[in-house]
Amino acid sequence: MCFSATASFAAGGALSVAGVLTIAKAKKKKELPLASVPLLLGIQQAIEGVVWISFGKPILNMIATYAYVFFSHILWPIFIPLSVLLIEKDPRRKRILGLFLAIGLGVGLYIAYFIGLNSVTSCIIDRSIGYNSMTLYPLVTTAVYVTIVCGSLLVSSYRMMNIFGLTLFGSFAVAAWFFVNVFFSVWCFFAAILSVLIYWHFRTKRMNE
Repeated sequence: MCFSATASFAAGGALSVAGVLTIAKAKKKKELPLASVPLLLGIQQAIEGVVWISFGKPILNMIATYAYVFFSHILWPIFIPLSVLLIEKDPRRKRILGLFLAIGLGVGLYIAYFIGLNSVTSCIIDRSIGYNSMTLYPLVTTAVYVTIVCGSLLVSSYRMMNIFGLTLFGSFAVAAWFFVNVFFSVWCFFAAILSVLIYWHFRTKRMNE
């Protein structure tokens, strides 16, 4: 979480519990990636808690920073479209999601290349954490990233995924407008909280079966 180590660890713990409950609701193997999103976001928030307490400890800070950036910058543009694709039943939507997955894979590998090429650092900015990494055309990269993550959820034929996508895009606008220097940290916090909607997706789906 973007505001303190205590908040990050608390959010990480709560989301991990929610993640385990969500995974328990998944009845098919193809549902497991989507069901694991809250747990993975919980782990990501716990890692940011380590980033908070690692300042002044260079090796720990480097490890925690790279671990966090792996989740925030590389994993999600690949994992979200894949997760939604696996549960989708409509052939037309599946084709669109397949395209999103291909683009997301390209974006993830593109960012990973520059992270490997250049160092990534973290710092405290206005009681939040900023992650500094270098890529070419950062605004374009961010726009494609957000389009892939939110668009995949909006393309889904499941209503709760659409709600998740809409609220996630709204939180992106808030994070980009008010927290531009610490965008990824703040937006990932919003995404983590909103991922509880995935639990409700599986709960209502099971109730309707």
